[in-house]
Parts: sequence; structure tokens; C-alpha cells
Amino acid sequence: MNSPRPTDEKFKKHLIKEYKELYPKLQEVCTPEDIRHLKSWIKNAFANDAYDDMRFEQHTLIHRLHTLHILLDDMGLKRSSVISLLILANVQKECKTLEEAENDFGSDVCTILNGLVKTQALYAKSPVIESENFRNLLLSFAEDMRVILILIADRVNLMRAMRYTSNDNIRKQVATEAAYLYAPLAHKLGLYKLKSELEDLSLKYMNREMFAYIKDKLQETKESRDIYIADFIAPIKKKLEEVGLKFTIKGRTKSIHSIWNKLIKQNTTIEKIYDLFAIRIVLDTPLEREKLECWQVYSIITDMYNPNPKRLKDWLSIPKSNGYESLHTTVMGPEGKWVEVQIRTQRMDEIAERGFAAHWKYKGVKSETGLDEWLTNMREALEQQDIKDSREVMDQFKMDLYEDEIFVFTPKGDLHQLPKGATVLDFAFRIHSRLGCQCTGAIVNQKHVPLKYELGSGDQVEILTSSTQSPKQAWLNFVTTSKAKSKIRQSLKELQARYVAFGKEELERKFKNRKLIYDEKVMMRLIKKMGFKTVTDFMSHVGDGSVSINDIIDKYLTLKQEMEDTDQTQRSAEGYSMQQVQKLEADEAPIKEDVLVIDQNLKGVEFHLSKCCNPIYGDDVFGFVTINDGIKIHRVDCPNATQMRERYGYRIVPARWAGKSTGKQYPITLRVVGQDDIGIVTNITSIITKEPGVSLRNISIDSNDGLFNGTLTVMVSDQGKLNTLTKKLQSVKGVKNVMR
Repeated sequence: MNSPRPTDEKFKKHLIKEYKELYPKLQEVCTPEDIRHLKSWIKNAFANDAYDDMRFEQHTLIHRLHTLHILLDDMGLKRSSVISLLILANVQKECKTLEEAENDFGSDVCTILNGLVKTQALYAKSPVIESENFRNLLLSFAEDMRVILILIADRVNLMRAMRYTSNDNIRKQVATEAAYLYAPLAHKLGLYKLKSELEDLSLKYMNREMFAYIKDKLQETKESRDIYIADFIAPIKKKLEEVGLKFTIKGRTKSIHSIWNKLIKQNTTIEKIYDLFAIRIVLDTPLEREKLECWQVYSIITDMYNPNPKRLKDWLSIPKSNGYESLHTTVMGPEGKWVEVQIRTQRMDEIAERGFAAHWKYKGVKSETGLDEWLTNMREALEQQDIKDSREVMDQFKMDLYEDEIFVFTPKGDLHQLPKGATVLDFAFRIHSRLGCQCTGAIVNQKHVPLKYELGSGDQVEILTSSTQSPKQAWLNFVTTSKAKSKIRQSLKELQARYVAFGKEELERKFKNRKLIYDEKVMMRLIKKMGFKTVTDFMSHVGDGSVSINDIIDKYLTLKQEMEDTDQTQRSAEGYSMQQVQKLEADEAPIKEDVLVIDQNLKGVEFHLSKCCNPIYGDDVFGFVTINDGIKIHRVDCPNATQMRERYGYRIVPARWAGKSTGKQYPITLRVVGQDDIGIVTNITSIITKEPGVSLRNISIDSNDGLFNGTLTVMVSDQGKLNTLTKKLQSVKGVKNVMR
């Protein structure tokens, strides 16, 4: 049943019901004066139709109230965040100003509102953010951590409400963005419950068949899994009670998205995935005994079940940067099945469930989460990045969010957190940009190591520098952090600009000294002949001395003389020759009617057909914007499609075939499986040769124990002819299956 509309008679009752459910929670975080002001602002918004919008068939105010439940229940956010979300519509529709908000609610609310207004403006036309606006979106996030949290809550609510819309295209686009942006953000902030929900809902809308398959399989095996977990827990529970510990034990199944990831990565079936479930032991213990009792539980469990030493994760000694504390191990349970065990206290469990926001409740316990440093680094990297690099920023940003963490020490014992895979150079840039630019290596655990040495947790690192050192292009190949990459690019750009200016100045001076006239046409041809792609690249090499100016001038004079000598004698012949070639090419070129329409209505856009799935005319296709090779066209059922949509959804553009398929053939590889009967190969090749508009390029047949497995490469003009050929091949006696 759809959510009530403002025009429905039921709307008022529904709104009052929602508000009554929320009111006690508002009283806990807001003062009576806040609530009085809020009522005034909400009335003002209704009077000015500020709430007169729908989001996936859901009224704006109802949507905001649902989002507030997530902020309060799942994130533990307080007064400023709650008020900001409720009065956002007033500021968006300009019924009220930020100054009025500051007067009624204070500067803290005003700061959050400012960030929310910026992000909402980017979504004004569409619920999906375009790649060129991505950098602006992240900068808006980076104003205040609470802006990120509110936007995550809003996206979770939006994903829940998407069941009301019938627009499958928008649903998939919103789901894709939730998977590649909001789920990683929730992961970074420790909101693991919401992260799993975003991933599961994204999979549901992007790949309904797979989602339903895994869900049904889990339902089928639920009873046996419950029995297994109960048997696994029983001896642990008995032993913990005997030693006098206070605890609760929860059994849980991994999320559908997590299982889907395992199916893809391990290329296996759901029946063969044994670590589908995990248990969590939550201790009720005072702060001073937390670590002691967690390790005591670990000892008890590993005495009963053999642990996998490679799967021990100790976030008790050094918590994650988002405040997450827990002890994880994986043990071999009955029937040879792996079971993950998480051991933590009630305080740790609340932080794990509610993430960064819950950490504020325990500020006296752990004062620094490390997220402020991450936010600062993110802001610096984004502010220094060119707009044209927005896709690269997006890739790097997501990579930073999902990376595991390592912890390294300075010689003085200061602790620094870095992503797994970070190098000496990443660490140098983390300490200071100048230190990174002048880094020549390091002493790690008393041993000299190079710049690209990969650091591990617990390493003690002393950076070595030289005043003559400067950033190199090759550094970008091995640094992993966005801060290091952005600082290196910035330094290289500044260095190149100096070389270009110096190169131009030196070249002009040499020409002037030798009284030569600078001919732009000759110089451009020389630059191309020397293998430089751009004038800037050429001038940069002149400036840094890697090419000799005297050598350039000699080549310039030689080329100029050659051009002058051949200009008169060959001009007419050259012109005739080119015209003839162009005419011949025009005569021979087929009329390309089988064009692709890219992104709804664009024709004539340069594209390449992907080799991983070999799309042909008539296939359902989409475009993928590559970094260096333009737009590549993939089939919708391409083996790589799911991964591309999840990881690089912002690069996906709609595409469809238009016109007619005339004069163009596509190579298609077919796999034929069947019984090795006499004459079967002859029958297959006979069908192909007789089929109009189809030609056989290659055939390879392997036979074993009466079965054959063959691959055929054929040239076809469109999907219709391919389907006809496939049906005829399947009708051959002995052929069991024909697959593309």
C-alpha cells in the first residue's frame, strides 16, 4: 500500500500518528523552547508549501520524520541534527533564512543547515548525483561530519521508500549510488547495520533475481542453521556461566550482499559457503575489566574449537579510526564448518551498532576517534583536485573508505593510522606535505627501506629526506592514500608549469640570438615528429633539460628546408593523392545505419564495442565511460556488468541501438556442448555455411569420453540472425546446449 498523499483524507491522521510517535524522542533531545520554535517553523513551511513535494510517493515531511527515527534510533544524533533536518525545507524554499535559523536555534544548527542546503541543491533536479557534481557533493559533506550522517540516514529512508516507485531506471540509478557512495561512507563511520541494509537493498533493486535466490536459499536452510548455531553455542554458554561472566550471545547470518560477494569472488554455490553465520558474545562488565574478560572469553572458545590463526583481528588493543572495538576470531565448529566469533562489551557493542555518533556518548572513555583527521584529509584532497578529475576522485574516495587499517609509530612513539597497503611515502605525506615531497626513504624497525616499501601494523618509521629531492611522476604508481596522490599531482603540476615557462623563455631567447623567424607550422610538425603529444609536454622537456635546445633548432632548420623544397614540387600530386584516397575510402565505407543512441538522445558519439561480452546490433546494452578509451559498449548481461554498476555506477550511461543493421558484421564466439556423434561437426558447419549473412571464422572441437566441447567464432550482423543460428544449431542431433 502506498504512503498517503497530502490530498488524501487520511493524510492528517497519518501525519499526526507519525508526529506522536516521534514527540517523546524530540522531548529527550530538545528543550521546550526548541519545540515551540519548531512548531512555528513547521507551520510556516506548510503555509508556504515548503513541504509540498513527494519523494517516491512519500510526502516530504513524512519522509523527514522517518529519517529522524534513523537519526535518533540508529545513530544516536542529538538536538542540532534533528532540528536541522526538520527546518531544512524552510531554508530550501526560502521561507526563512539561515540568519533566522541561527537566531532561533544557534550557530551549530546553522552550520549543519548550510551543508545540507548545498547537498540538497545538487539533488534538486534528480535523486541521482551526476559525476561532474560529485566533487561538490563531497565538499558539502566535508563541512561537518553530521551532514554526512544525516545524508546517510536520508538515503537509507529513500531506499526503503523506493518500493513505491514504478520507475525501474531511477530505482536502479539510486540503488547504484547507494552502493558506491553511501554504503562505503556508512562503513567508514562504523554504521555497519545501515551499511548492510544499503547494500542489501541496492542488490535487491539492481539484481532482483540473485537477491531472491539467496533469500530463498537462506529461508530453506534457516531451520538447520538455527540448530547448528544452538549446538555450537551450548558448550560455550555453559563454560562462561561456570566462570561467573555476565553476557548475552547472539547468532546471526551474514547479509545477503555479503553472501553474494562471496559467490562472485569464490565462484561457488551457496551450499559450499560454510561461514554463512557468526555469533556475537556481548559482555556486561565494568570499563576497567573489559580487555581482561574479552581475552578470557577468547581463551575459553579456542580451547573448545580450533581457531584459524590468520583470521584473528584484535581491535581491542588499537581500535579502528571510527572507534570500533572488538575481538574477532574464526574457529572450526562441528561438521568442519567455519564460524566467526565476535567478542565485545555492551559499550563496544553500542558503538559498533551506532557508529561514530554513539562514540560521542563515551567521549570521556575514548577522546579521539581519528575521523576528524580523515575528514580534514578528505577536504584537502578534494579542494586541490581539478574538476576534470572527478571520476578519479570518486574511485580513490571509495577505495579510501573501504580500506582496512594499519597502525604505525614515529620514532617518538606517536601512533598514526593508514590504509592497508600504505607505503613509506604515504606515511611521509601523512606527517607533512613538505616531508613527503623531500622523502628519499625511511628507517623501518632499524632497517633502511625504499620509498615504495609497504608498511605493516606495529612498524616504527623514521622518514629520511633530502633538500634536493622533488616529487616524481612514478610516485603516483605506488602511493595509495588520496592525500599523497593529490599532493604529488599538485607538486608535479607546479613543477611542470615552471619548466614550461622556462622552456618557452629559453627557446625564444635562442631563436632571437640566432636571428631566426619562429614558424608555428614547422614547430608543430617538429613537435609531433619528435613524439610529443602536446606543446606543454614538449616545453616541459625543454625546460627540465631532457632535450637539447641546440638540437631542436638544428632539426627545426632541417625540417623547414625540407618543407620548403617539397612544397612546390609535390603539392599538386599530394593533393590529388589525398583526394583519391578519401574518395576511395568514402566509396568503400559502408553506410553506418546501425548507430547507437548514447544517454537518451546523443548520436554520433565515438564508442568502442567491449571485447569482454562482444555486443552486437539488437543486444540490450549500456555505455561505460572509461578514463582513457572513451565510451565502451557492454551487454546488459555482460559478466562484468554487476561489478561495474556497483563500483563505477557514476560512469554508466544509457545506450540503445537505432536505425538498421546494414553492411556491418560482428564476431561472436559460441560454445557448443553435446554428444560426440558421427558427423556432428559436419552438420554444425553445414548449417553455418548455409545460413545467409553468417560466416564461420574459426572452429575448435575437443572430445572426451563421448562428449564434445566446441567453440565457434562466427560473423553475424545482428541479434536476430544470431538467435536464428543458435536455434538451428540446438536442433542438430547430439547438441545439448549452445551458449554465447
